[in-house]
Amino acid sequence: MPTPSLASLPIRRLTLHDQAACADLSEDRGWPREEHKWGFLLTAGKGYGIDDPAGGLVSACVVTEYGPQVPALAAIGMVLVAGRHARQGVGRRLMRHVVSAMGTTPLTLHATPNGRPLYEELGFKVTGRAEMVCGRFTPGGPEPEVSTRAATAEDLTAILRLDEQVFGSDRTHIVTRLPAFADQLRVAEDGGRIIGYAAAWPNMDTHVVGPLIARDTSVAQALIASLAAQTDRPLRTDIDVRHEELLAWVKERGLQSVAFNAVMAYGIAELPGDWSRRFAPVTVAAG
Repeated sequence: MPTPSLASLPIRRLTLHDQAACADLSEDRGWPREEHKWGFLLTAGKGYGIDDPAGGLVSACVVTEYGPQVPALAAIGMVLVAGRHARQGVGRRLMRHVVSAMGTTPLTLHATPNGRPLYEELGFKVTGRAEMVCGRFTPGGPEPEVSTRAATAEDLTAILRLDEQVFGSDRTHIVTRLPAFADQLRVAEDGGRIIGYAAAWPNMDTHVVGPLIARDTSVAQALIASLAAQTDRPLRTDIDVRHEELLAWVKERGLQSVAFNAVMAYGIAELPGDWSRRFAPVTVAAG
């Protein structure tokens, strides 16, 4: 039997049964396996992939939709092509399929420097930047004078209300999965009112801080410090570069710059919501 061409291999929807194959694909490209994150994304969103006749996946990506019924926004992430099939147009074909499948829904993604030219070719435009920082958090300096505590089930309504205001679209299907996905979920309060919340979820040997929603920088600092106090792992997070004060603060406390990603959008000039209170995403793969 002749080997089918890459262009003739069908693109299909992925399911949770593909979690291990997706992790294998991550590992193939030198990324961490991130099975925990793949499981979260494949259940909260839609996966697309191409099967390799020799086994495993040729390519994969995930799409996370936001909005109560008709999606108001969708984030594309985890766009990967197996090393043995790289530079053969597979990623372009998969992305064209996803953009077409999403119709008129505005799209967003975080692009690495390597991926950015492809996304620009497809019509995505840069709307911002995020800086990934990672390291062991060392407390120091004045403690933020903001009250934080572990979130409870009774906080969910207030968290969802705040999150929609700041993110600009309904993320109920993401937020309600956080208690099971994350090792910590904490809120900040002022006079009994929730003014911010953050999660820390396990990713290989780190805890990723995200989402991080806060009234201002001091609240974001308090939430990060409170999450760090409850873990012995290094912290990792992706902070909008416009939050210069927070970036300087985490670097003073041991986190170091790892990489910059371009925040890109398609079909929309600017992302919805209030960037001044949106400090970090759940994960860059979900926008």
